[in-house]
Amino acid sequence: MDCAERVVCVLCAPALLGKTHDPAFKWKFYGFSALLDRGAVSANSAIFRCCGYGWFLQVSPMQKKTGHKIPHIALSLSVYQNSLKADDILSAVFELSMYNHSKGTYHGCKASYHFDIKNTRSEKQCLIPLEELLKSSDFLVDDSCVFGVRILKAHVSSQNKPIVIQKKPSTVQNIFLQKKGFIKGTYTWTMNNFPDIVPVRSPAFEAGGHKWYINMYPLGDQCSTNSLSLYLHLHDLNKIPLETGMVIELTLSILDQKHDRHYTVTGRFVFGVAAKNGWGWPNFIPLKTLMDPFSCYIVGANCMLKADVTIIGSSNDG
Repeated sequence: MDCAERVVCVLCAPALLGKTHDPAFKWKFYGFSALLDRGAVSANSAIFRCCGYGWFLQVSPMQKKTGHKIPHIALSLSVYQNSLKADDILSAVFELSMYNHSKGTYHGCKASYHFDIKNTRSEKQCLIPLEELLKSSDFLVDDSCVFGVRILKAHVSSQNKPIVIQKKPSTVQNIFLQKKGFIKGTYTWTMNNFPDIVPVRSPAFEAGGHKWYINMYPLGDQCSTNSLSLYLHLHDLNKIPLETGMVIELTLSILDQKHDRHYTVTGRFVFGVAAKNGWGWPNFIPLKTLMDPFSCYIVGANCMLKADVTIIGSSNDG
């Protein structure tokens, strides 16, 4: 599940990017320009396991540091929210990196973050200007690039000693992005008793040759703060082979029923067997915004949600 988006971006000058350890998780993109062609939306990796927790990596292909106009390639690390107990604080030191094809080594930044149930994503690290990446023969070769992360240290507040990080072979995930031939689907879910509903699941709907459903938490889930939470789930999860997945561009919209000023959020996710709890946003829309009578997101007791699902690629474990 994708938790709150953090807009802070820490800038690391490319010339100062240091050599890092070999990543424990390597995320290989084939057809990286296809990601750029579809805009600045961030992409999230599949979940990988380390030190007893589930994690995922996020790449923001056009991140702008506050006060700067130059877009950068930025990385951040998230802990999967279902891995954390409610009162735990997971402190981690980690390296975010990119593969230098010319040198055969990884280069990036060391970072640290205190993760908890409401703060599951680290600050974004701006590694290299996008323009420099596109001109580079070091980090982008044949429209392919590799991102990585290695967790160096970790400690949980409820434990008296640091977590032991075992040495094991790197986990590799390959992403194959399409430039055309996208499979799309749209679904509109109308709720007629919105002010009274508890957490609710939509009817199953078909998009891209698969069946899906949406979980809505009108008052938010344990990971949210005064916001409605929304998650897309794959209904026919057992039809996906164990080591493969689909790269999905997901757009969820709460519809303004009078003015067409819809509230929309878009993200890119890898749906596979590991994503049993779906992907989405715990802080999708602030409750104050949702309930504002001038917004017309709720009219009477009616609320309308639209889901646009586009398959933009595939993935497999390397």
